[in-house]
Amino acid sequence: MTSSISTKSLKPHDIDVPSTSGGPPDFGGPMSPRSWKNGPYTRQAPSRKPTNASVDLDDYFVGPRDMSKHSKWPFFLRMHGSVLPKMLLPLLVVAAWSTLITCVSEFYYALKVKSILLTVLGFVVGLAISFRTSSAYERYTEGRRYWSQLLFVSQNLSRTIWLHANEREGDLGKEDLLQKLSALNLIVAYAVAVKHKLRFEPGIDYPDLKERIEYLDTFAKAAEADIPKAHEYGKMKELGEYLGVTFAESNPRKRIKRSKKPLGNLPLEILNHISSYVHSICDNKTMDIGLYQNQAINSVVALNEVLVGVERVLHTPLPVAYSIAISQITWVYVMMLPFQMWEDLRWVTIPGCIFAAYIILGIAAIGREIENPFGMDVNDLPLEAYCEELEMDIDVITATPRPMPMQFMRKPGNMPIWPLSQKSFEGWLRRDKHDVRDALMTKTKADMQVRRSMNPPRENLEPEKNSGVAQPFDQDEATLAAPNTSIDTTRGTATGNAASKGTMSVGVMSG
Repeated sequence: MTSSISTKSLKPHDIDVPSTSGGPPDFGGPMSPRSWKNGPYTRQAPSRKPTNASVDLDDYFVGPRDMSKHSKWPFFLRMHGSVLPKMLLPLLVVAAWSTLITCVSEFYYALKVKSILLTVLGFVVGLAISFRTSSAYERYTEGRRYWSQLLFVSQNLSRTIWLHANEREGDLGKEDLLQKLSALNLIVAYAVAVKHKLRFEPGIDYPDLKERIEYLDTFAKAAEADIPKAHEYGKMKELGEYLGVTFAESNPRKRIKRSKKPLGNLPLEILNHISSYVHSICDNKTMDIGLYQNQAINSVVALNEVLVGVERVLHTPLPVAYSIAISQITWVYVMMLPFQMWEDLRWVTIPGCIFAAYIILGIAAIGREIENPFGMDVNDLPLEAYCEELEMDIDVITATPRPMPMQFMRKPGNMPIWPLSQKSFEGWLRRDKHDVRDALMTKTKADMQVRRSMNPPRENLEPEKNSGVAQPFDQDEATLAAPNTSIDTTRGTATGNAASKGTMSVGVMSG
């Protein structure tokens, strides 16, 4: 006797995996740390380590931002996601510089220039920052577009494999089922591998990747032992990275450059295995319809297109000449502010320069942060969340076998002509086809009557004649309406039991 899964609770630890052999289930080894049975259920490494109810600096400096969290603070008081932490050192420099110029001008010699210089440089700086911000945001949206395409194509390929790849009889059917699950796991592994490649993380030794593809023969697996491990930096270097000090930043490609063996292209190698599986199900005729075969092959091609697209976004930033020129122009403008503001503002020049520098340098800093949308900055794309979303969607697809239309169509809750009739699918099967056609015509006329009754009457207009609009149907045309329901042809509304219940239908079809 086959046991069923308990549905008394939706909590993962309350769900028992049944055994069809009568004994305890055999999982062939120890349970995974992420299993429903062993402690809290965590699908994979979160997008950022949990720091709830703490004063950890990672709350403000480390990203990407967790999209599932909600903050009630006003936007102008929020710290996490703001570029203010990385603006502290530049603002201190501007404050010291403006204080120096103001003190010299007040006590020794008036250092001032004509305001025309502020106007000319301001126009140039505005154009430069606008160009930098627009180009960076374009790269950000393009990266998000590619990841949306990756999720769409992965879901489509998973559904095609799960629903349209048949399972043969006997032991071959079990093999087909396990192969389909393995192929769908490779689709998730492909997305995770793309994420690590975009962040310059070589090899396979990651909690969300290693167990998925360790059995595959890949260049990344062969080179794992020779890839330098990530260093644990000191507090000063870590603080410097938090504050955006360029001298404290490490080269993200350092581990890749120091690898002694070729690392290959892990996402492409995973894609080769997925393509090989699609070829196998076409050969053994488990997917024998040409339309579905083309759909699966085109999905593999689309995944390859996504890989090339995100690499293009990653490896073609704004040309360095533009970046250097924009940075130099911006700092020249900020450093010239005290000379042009002192004559009119005097000691207010110091806070004025700080506020102006925060606006100008802050917008430029936002452009630098989102220029690479795949990194670990706070405002970068939450790639971990995208991968987890894909894994959960594929789990939903594989949760049930292929739905059979003649099973779910015949369920009592299916009311094909609702809201006109609450009769089920089986009830309408006992009626003639002509009755179904008449019911559909009645439903269409009822919809027109309801819409007309909901629209306010137009004033000072002659009655429309020969406009082609269907007129209210009379009692002879509503022969399918229930006896206890009547139609008020004057107002175009339904009365009776159906109207008293507040439904929009003009009647309930009788048996």
